[in-house]
Amino acid sequence: MPQNNYIYESVKLFVPTANSQSMHIVHISAECYPIAKAGGLGDVVGSLPRFQNEMGNRSVVIMPMYRTPYLYTHEWDVVHKSSANLGHWFFEYTIIKESTSAQGFELYLIDINGLLDRERVYGYEDDTERFCAFQISAVHWMNSWEHLPGVVHVHDHHAGLVPFMMQHCYAFKRLASVPSVLTIHNAQYQGQFSWDKSIYVPQWDSWKRGMLEWEGSINPLASAVKCAWKVTTVSTTYLHELCSMSNGLEPLFEYEKGKCIGILNGIDYSVWDPEHDRYLDHRYAPSSLEKGKAENKALLCSQFGLNPSKPLMVFIGRLVGEKGADLLPQVIRDSFEFVGRRMSFLVLGSGESSIEHELRSLNEISMGDYASYIGYNERLSHLMYAGADYLLMPSRVEPCGLNQLYAMRYGTIPIVRKTGGLYDTVIDLGECHGYGFSFLHAAVGDVTQAIYRAVEFYHEKAFFNAIRQKITGLDYSWDRSAAEYIHLYKSF
Repeated sequence: MPQNNYIYESVKLFVPTANSQSMHIVHISAECYPIAKAGGLGDVVGSLPRFQNEMGNRSVVIMPMYRTPYLYTHEWDVVHKSSANLGHWFFEYTIIKESTSAQGFELYLIDINGLLDRERVYGYEDDTERFCAFQISAVHWMNSWEHLPGVVHVHDHHAGLVPFMMQHCYAFKRLASVPSVLTIHNAQYQGQFSWDKSIYVPQWDSWKRGMLEWEGSINPLASAVKCAWKVTTVSTTYLHELCSMSNGLEPLFEYEKGKCIGILNGIDYSVWDPEHDRYLDHRYAPSSLEKGKAENKALLCSQFGLNPSKPLMVFIGRLVGEKGADLLPQVIRDSFEFVGRRMSFLVLGSGESSIEHELRSLNEISMGDYASYIGYNERLSHLMYAGADYLLMPSRVEPCGLNQLYAMRYGTIPIVRKTGGLYDTVIDLGECHGYGFSFLHAAVGDVTQAIYRAVEFYHEKAFFNAIRQKITGLDYSWDRSAAEYIHLYKSF
């Protein structure tokens, strides 16, 4: 526990009036930015509840109490203490609430000594035990509330057992009538564990074994798909892709598609706004787009020794196969060979050591046209969105994608593979009303061809600047997405 002064109090739950259109929404998640984030899941859970609250609802977040810097820089109140069981292991848990709702919503952290008191979110040998205990604690606490929530919204497999426990665990039958929604941010990770750990799940109706099982194991994500009242994915195309590409769950998604819906993620325009971005030295409005982009590009190129007169193409993200990052070294080599040194590349990211090594080795042939920053740097990422001409996203899997939305907000044209949310948000310039570049396969040749098209387009200055202006005005705000979720909740 952080060394703060805690106030022990009862939770004052929201109770809608008879004619109120407001809802009490509980989000349960392993991540929430800026408290703890490993990927896009954290961004969504860190934004969606705030926008739902701004619409007049009461949306709260429950997550584990990791030992991240956020914990020690905010004030907390203890709101609940209790105990539960993880199989034969009896444990105590404590729930604390951030005192000021600094994120725009009520934030509750669950602490379990020996399990959740870690710095990292994932990557421990006992992750199954950690997240099972977290979910049990969350449901155990909700079950004690005088007024039940209007909907429980769980995110990915780390909260995937919650809908099952609400419906089929004897101790939590009081929650069986509460609607549950599952959002799938990435179906490649499902949290499977063997049946010898089935005692982790509080006593349940054995006739419901099939609601936990998938291919001989307990599969939290599959269980949530079966038990949740509705299932959402973070883009419409990704929803369709799950029926043919979901790491073994394809038949399940085909069977359950009647209760599934795609809702595209939004981005927080108060954070991603080039006119007010605290990370930028040269801020710009849509009316000064051309000048602002040029100033940021000049600064960025000076930092990395690149030529600002050439189109600048950047990659920002995890250096893993899922993102197509393994293609980048050969894409850059082939672009220099077949397109010519008519462009510059800048890569920001970290991930697989082999990809990091290959990207570093390209420095030998850079000749002032290539640079990389291996690691994470939030300030640099904002400068790259502001200063780049193009953003590369050759993803093999991209359930929604946020980088292309950030880039367009800053007037940077995306070059993307036609998959998941990239397909839903980027229309190729060759199509009606197009404003980006897209390609079909995650292959070096396809990416290189798209780069060639982009380099040629760069020199059509009037058209190029008109497209940059256009994409800054596209609406990918959370206002639209939050309203879609509220509409979904009210369908129950």
